[in-house]
Amino acid sequence: SAGLELSVNNHAADFTLSTELGPPISLSCHVYNSNQAEELLWYRGDGQVGLKDGNKVNISNICISPVNESDNGVTFTCKLARDKSVQVSVTLDIQFPPRLSGEETLHVEEDKDVTLSCNSKSNPQAQTSWQKDNQSLTLQQNHHELYQTSEVFQLSIKKVQKSDSGTYTCVVQSRLGSGTKDFHLIVEDKKPGFPKEAVIAAVVVVTITVLFGIVARKDKIFKVW
Repeated sequence: SAGLELSVNNHAADFTLSTELGPPISLSCHVYNSNQAEELLWYRGDGQVGLKDGNKVNISNICISPVNESDNGVTFTCKLARDKSVQVSVTLDIQFPPRLSGEETLHVEEDKDVTLSCNSKSNPQAQTSWQKDNQSLTLQQNHHELYQTSEVFQLSIKKVQKSDSGTYTCVVQSRLGSGTKDFHLIVEDKKPGFPKEAVIAAVVVVTITVLFGIVARKDKIFKVW
């Protein structure tokens, strides 16, 4: 295979192909500097792509259709069958806008923690922000916490108070588009709990009562045994 070369879409070296959602993508692999029939192989990541007869020798074409978000970052590689070290790879850069919409209502008891989470997946990665009642949210230290990955944008509120009630909006913006999601946060009155002291006192009273009952009937108990 010395001197043999491959090209994919006229690229003789590994490259990245940028495109948007929608039209299918065609990849064409060619063999150069060969004086015989050469079989070609295609791989999607580590998995081999099935090719029909007539689409394997010297020239091989594959089509990705429909192109969707799951294709982003996937690498397709064309290899020479008898020497897999001769290869060219193309990595797909599928660009798509954030897909974020809808609303959600959350009821939270006062002094509890709550987390608002929205899917911010997009390519290129979007700019994200939070609003409260249509105004930029002012973050308070030890009260608000932000967490973000390439796919998730979260706002956590620690020990919510009545003043935290309102509509929170997750805003995600990229050059390809934008999206929002509303969270209607309703902070409810704190539910009264059982006083620990009263519970402990009740347990002690019951225990003492049982013990006195056993002592009072000890003669009959011993007589049975």
